[in-house]
Amino acid sequence: MTTTAPEGSTGERDPAPATLADRETRAAQSAAIADERVAETGLVRKALTRPELGAAVAAAAILVFFLVMAPSFRTPAGIANVLDASSLLGIMAIAVALLMIGGEFDLSAGVQTASAALLATIVSYQLTLNVWAGVFISLGVTMLIGAMNGFLLARTGLPSFIVTLGTFFVLQGLNLAVTKLITGSVLATGVATLDGWESVRAVFASEIPFFGAHLKISVVWWLGLTALAAVLLTRTRFGNWIFAAGGAKIAARQVGVPVTRVKTLLYMGVSLCAWIVGTITMARSGSVQANLGIGLEFEYIIAAVIGGCLMTGGFGSVIGAALGALIFGMTKQGIPAAQWDNDWYKLFLGVMLLGATVLNTAVRRRATGVKE
Repeated sequence: MTTTAPEGSTGERDPAPATLADRETRAAQSAAIADERVAETGLVRKALTRPELGAAVAAAAILVFFLVMAPSFRTPAGIANVLDASSLLGIMAIAVALLMIGGEFDLSAGVQTASAALLATIVSYQLTLNVWAGVFISLGVTMLIGAMNGFLLARTGLPSFIVTLGTFFVLQGLNLAVTKLITGSVLATGVATLDGWESVRAVFASEIPFFGAHLKISVVWWLGLTALAAVLLTRTRFGNWIFAAGGAKIAARQVGVPVTRVKTLLYMGVSLCAWIVGTITMARSGSVQANLGIGLEFEYIIAAVIGGCLMTGGFGSVIGAALGALIFGMTKQGIPAAQWDNDWYKLFLGVMLLGATVLNTAVRRRATGVKE
């Protein structure tokens, strides 16, 4: 006896309905695909909100440009010269960047390098001390200058621009007047004849073989301080305090952040780096000009801004500041290497400052989701 299939049936057994386990598996697969898409989008968005993004792109573009335009850039000696030109600026730019993220400026940063170098040289030579004694006396006095800047800022409530501008003029006057009074000129020298000179040079002014060229030890100081400052800013409680003190000072105080102490320590950090740069300068030649460092404070600030720091504080990057210094070094060496007039360098500073400020503001808005 033959059984007729019901109308509309194919004569085959219908597939079994999806079980709960099957539905859960499909849902998990869909969720995984969605998570991957979200993760990819999140990584791209995170990269676009990094404060050092603009500096990294600019550094790569400038490097490629001068590699083409200036053949000396393609040699080990050319690379060593660029890194040397970047290193002293970079050491200061790191400390200035931390201070700017903390919401303050230091217009005395450049002249402090001269004060540190002059003090170490004059004290050592005039008192016939071991050079290391003069160097450490210089360290103590320079750190006191930074502490005084922080103290005056907290006590007076004046803008850091005014406080450190006053410090700038005081130190500039002391550097010139005291050096002339003691040495009879604006040049302090004679330290190379004293005990301890060779070891000071080994620590602050030695050179390292570099593919047939010589790389100055200041580059090692720069890279080491950059790594240390980056960890401090991004991996420690003190780094969180820096961002809080610069981004919302009143709110930071309300949640227990020691804002005054943070800013004073940041000023002392600038003074520490000024001492390092001043000592390196003194150790390289054994003499110091009393007008050393004047005007360089603006280059430190510009390097920090190029690296992603906002003028208003609360945002920035140590790595970006180091890249900003590298951009300066490439430009300083690249313009004469390409046989251009050095006056183009000042034009470059202005353009980079304006461009970096606009870019950093846009990046900050994207990072915080603020729209205008």
